Amino acid sequence: MTARTALTYQDYAALPDDGKRYEIHDGELSVMTAPTSLHQIVSANLFDLLRAHVKARHLGLVLYAPLDVILSDTPSETTILQPDLVYLDDVRLEALRLRGVEGAPTLAVEILSPSTAGIDRNRKRALYARYGVPYLWLVDPEARELAAHVLDSGEYHLAARVSGSEPVALPPFTDLGLVLSALWPQFPIRP
Repeated sequence: MTARTALTYQDYAALPDDGKRYEIHDGELSVMTAPTSLHQIVSANLFDLLRAHVKARHLGLVLYAPLDVILSDTPSETTILQPDLVYLDDVRLEALRLRGVEGAPTLAVEILSPSTAGIDRNRKRALYARYGVPYLWLVDPEARELAAHVLDSGEYHLAARVSGSEPVALPPFTDLGLVLSALWPQFPIRP
């Protein structure tokens, strides 16, 4: 049996610009399908709300995909993810580089799609934990809920699972007042 060669950031940067989204999980190439319109609406709405909150309070920076988050504890850089949204607090802004974020952002947000939900909930969650991302939000547009996780002793613990139209504060934003129902489309989307 031949040993698998781990892909690095250098290999990743050499991938074709073919309209596909790629990630590298522990040296293994992962090809992502294009997001659905529901995914993009939820992503845009959440970005608008988080960006307004962060900007008004001078709390750092919120960015959206595609953006490379290069997580690695070795120079070979074998884990490159593209969360749907990334938040960098003032302390972690130093991780921002021209090519993306080098190191753990404060918060990674994954908006679940039918084709990527398993990867987001399992593999990517484990990678975010391993590389020390303090907060992870998993947004499920179909269930209309958000699960906020906090990293403690190398593992994520559920801090809150929210839905509905009541304002909520979610870590790391203690005064956010997010109304989850504001994320969902206010019009039907046909199959």
